[in-house]
Amino acid sequence: MHSRSEIYQHIVSVMSDLFEIDPAKLSEDAELYDELDIDSIDAVDLIVELKNFTGKKIAPEDFKSVRTLGDIVDAVEELLKND
Repeated sequence: MHSRSEIYQHIVSVMSDLFEIDPAKLSEDAELYDELDIDSIDAVDLIVELKNFTGKKIAPEDFKSVRTLGDIVDAVEELLKND
């Protein structure tokens, strides 16, 4: 099982690589849509990458309430708890 820190670091790495976001802009309270300009297509790409990371199918509905990078970490952490 991955620690919260490992999950966070992986998500930062993915967002930096996939969306070319400066890692310095990425914090747990960074707002995905307002601050980081993540759109719905980007969100789908992120969900696909997180599926590869977790090995679990991720329903887009699980991410409807996600607003910040920290929310993504919480959602992935919750998903991994349900092993």
